[in-house]
Amino acid sequence: MPAPMFSVNAERYDPYRTFKFQVLIDGKPVAGLSKMTALKKSTESVVWRSAGDPSHERQLPGGTKYEPITLEQGLTHDPVFEEWANLVNNIEGDAKMSLKDFRKNIIINVLNLQGKVVISYKVFRAWVSEFQALPDFDAGSMSTVGIQTLQLQHEGWQRDTEVEEPEED
Repeated sequence: MPAPMFSVNAERYDPYRTFKFQVLIDGKPVAGLSKMTALKKSTESVVWRSAGDPSHERQLPGGTKYEPITLEQGLTHDPVFEEWANLVNNIEGDAKMSLKDFRKNIIINVLNLQGKVVISYKVFRAWVSEFQALPDFDAGSMSTVGIQTLQLQHEGWQRDTEVEEPEED
């Protein structure tokens, strides 16, 4: 019999669903958040050959690259995306740029069906590299929703091991 996938809820065999999540910026959940791209990293492969064995290539790990994270938010009155984007590039010029505050640590929480945090990641020193304030508009479409997007560059992420699997879900 295979080992259970979940240590606390041994009868649970299905993975967590991806539609219940939250992102915390400055400790507050982002309102109207509808989508987030994956946390992804890749490590470059460095090829080398030894002088004593030039016919065989060896592989070493090189630098690690973290992919940008894109957040999508339905149009709301919550100004968190715009305010953060303005810290990096302000219409009033470089004098308004905040070198102190434009990088932020954010938290990404995966929630179970009951809304309890089951997995949490910390993303380090994120900053806004792209901001879309308004989507394309189409007066002929009655079924689309207005979306803002924020693309974040960052310096890595780490799972918060203090978040434990809830007793019940």
